[in-house]
Amino acid sequence: MKMASPCRSTTTICGGLLLLLAFVAEMVQGGASAPALYVLGDSLADVGNNNYLVTPFRANFPHNGVDYPGHLPTGRFSNGHNLADFIAASLGLPSPPAYLSMGNTTGNCSLFLNGVNFASGGAGVLDATNKGLTISFDEQIERDYTTVYGGLVQQLGQAQASIHVARSIFTVGIGGNDIAARVLSGPKDQRQMSSDQQFIASLAQSLKRKLQRMYKLGMRRLFFVGTGPLGCYPLLRQRSLAMECDAEASSLSMQYSAAAATILRDMSTRRPDFEYSSFDQYTALLGYIQEPEANGFAEAKAACCALGNGTALLICTPANALCADRASHVFWDGAHLTEVTTEKLVAVAFNGSAPLVSPVNLKQLSAP
Repeated sequence: MKMASPCRSTTTICGGLLLLLAFVAEMVQGGASAPALYVLGDSLADVGNNNYLVTPFRANFPHNGVDYPGHLPTGRFSNGHNLADFIAASLGLPSPPAYLSMGNTTGNCSLFLNGVNFASGGAGVLDATNKGLTISFDEQIERDYTTVYGGLVQQLGQAQASIHVARSIFTVGIGGNDIAARVLSGPKDQRQMSSDQQFIASLAQSLKRKLQRMYKLGMRRLFFVGTGPLGCYPLLRQRSLAMECDAEASSLSMQYSAAAATILRDMSTRRPDFEYSSFDQYTALLGYIQEPEANGFAEAKAACCALGNGTALLICTPANALCADRASHVFWDGAHLTEVTTEKLVAVAFNGSAPLVSPVNLKQLSAP
């Protein structure tokens, strides 16, 4: 798909010369491991793209952001910072802005050099997931990232843009919405759907195609975040009177993560210049849920932001009540983690080792 460049010619304030100088400065800055972070995915990493959509998948209202600087909702599905923020901080980079928040970038093309966040709450690996209510994974790549990449090429030239993008870290965290949509569609024995095996195969095929497309568009270093133990999230626990983890959702999460791991290994084998780090969020988060006190939590089943009767909704709303201590809860709302949980997980991904993060951790992936 050929997209119009978001930047003007070299006669503007962000013309080729200015951007080239920024690029040169980036290449020589001391201690920099990766020049930029480009984020794609769903609500775990959305920093405000959905604020610009007409969709139920929005978080730009209280109590979201209650612990974010300024105590204001930003569109993050969290009480504070989210996955994208902590990944950026660990890399020593500013958290990339939401692509749709950048508006007319004519005077700010150099911002692309620090990275951009394309993630959209509700997005799935499959384009049909929440279609029309989110920025699909395909649109994030083919429309938005392609536009940014085209702007970098126009301003830096193909060779230097390729170097910049190849040194940057790409983060992808997606898949949970596809699984949740399937599980919540009704009783398993009443669904007119493909088998679980066929469903996972369709997810894998779509993911493979899109990661290959990202490689073609210059991605060489990928940090992939697998889905968590979705059956143990409050929204899905509530399907059980005993508040037990939903076995089907958790099983699909494991199968999807295994399929993604196979895809990444194959890409690395076939393309020697492709490096990746895959984070097993399922196992890491399940450890917090099964042994909360050992990991600094007091509550690992109920959401911090929920209705008065304890029922958790998909997204925290002003009608919900807040728990007294957000830092003691694993979950923020029915489908999202608290700031402290996410911070702990990213610390594991950055400094940890196999089997939780492999074949290298995020720190090793970002090394010069």
